Amino acid sequence: MIKRVLIIGGICLLAGYLIFAAFYFEKMPKNDICTGFEVEIMNGTEGDRFVEVKDIKLLIKEKNLDPTGKQLKNINTSEIEEAILTNQLIKSASVFVTNNGGIKAAIEERKPVLRVISSTGGNYFIDNTGNKMPLSNRSVAYLPVATGAIKEDFAKTDLYKFALFLHDDAFWNAQIEQIVVLPNQDIKLIPRVGDHQIILGGVDQYKEKLDKLLVFYQNGLNETGWNKYSVINLKFDKQVVCTKR
Repeated sequence: MIKRVLIIGGICLLAGYLIFAAFYFEKMPKNDICTGFEVEIMNGTEGDRFVEVKDIKLLIKEKNLDPTGKQLKNINTSEIEEAILTNQLIKSASVFVTNNGGIKAAIEERKPVLRVISSTGGNYFIDNTGNKMPLSNRSVAYLPVATGAIKEDFAKTDLYKFALFLHDDAFWNAQIEQIVVLPNQDIKLIPRVGDHQIILGGVDQYKEKLDKLLVFYQNGLNETGWNKYSVINLKFDKQVVCTKR
């Protein structure tokens, strides 16, 4: 929660700076030479990013848009923004003139909440806005993996909502490793802790079902041991049905 507040606060400060820069730096002499190109990734931490600063700088160089050494009046910041956004791992980009006569790109990455590996073909992330995003070889996100015959529409709607719930809950984010979509679209969960499978049933009422499971974890498995049952079934109303190993 504190990390999220800091990120939101940082983004608000950046927005304020951009408004200020739009008025203040507009009056800078346009014949000045750009002193350098700076890239800042506003969210994520080093080692946990899908995109690195050097990737963006290389992209801009490859498109012949590197502003370093050019006159400020000849630099099209909108064109640089558009070039950065061709990278589908980027959510937003703002490019502006700094107070020392340089050009800065402030970038926000897209954030995945689910990885989908469909048996019908398809290997991609779903981000925290419910949109499909490509994989990155830069980082392996600590995310649940959804497998099975998964249609993209299902992944971007029902599965997305479920994955977002898991992502925002500290316990379930740590506990659920895999989401298996069965042919009838029932859901089976594979946990990280405990040698058992969890039959969720339909993806509806997932919060109530997982609340029920959490109570069982706390009052049942903590007493009997986490490996006593092979299957824990949550499909039945107000019941947890277990199959002994």
